Amino acid sequence: MENEIFTPLLEQFMTSPLVTWVKTFGPLAAGNGTNLDEYVALVDGVFLNQVMHQINPKSESQRVNKKVNNDASLRIHNLSILVKQIKFYYQETLQQLIMMSLPNVLIIGKNPFSGKY
Repeated sequence: MENEIFTPLLEQFMTSPLVTWVKTFGPLAAGNGTNLDEYVALVDGVFLNQVMHQINPKSESQRVNKKVNNDASLRIHNLSILVKQIKFYYQETLQQLIMMSLPNVLIIGKNPFSGKY
């Protein structure tokens, strides 16, 4: 049941302008990756951290776990680093404070297929 609901949401998300923009930084999955492969590459946080490093190369780099292998704690770690890097970029480079609530990395990390953020 959840898979029947998630598949159209996944397709919609993977064709969104944000994902289309992120893909300009490079391929998300090796070879002919499916939408699911590309989505997993996003929620693992490795690729998004690489994108953030290209946007702000002067930021202090923290160790991102490149081999997540569906480990929730490693995924949470990577996404936490990403959120910190985004906050740092807004505060130090753009001189802006983020007023909106940020995604809950614990929810995304534990169950990236829930659709809850």
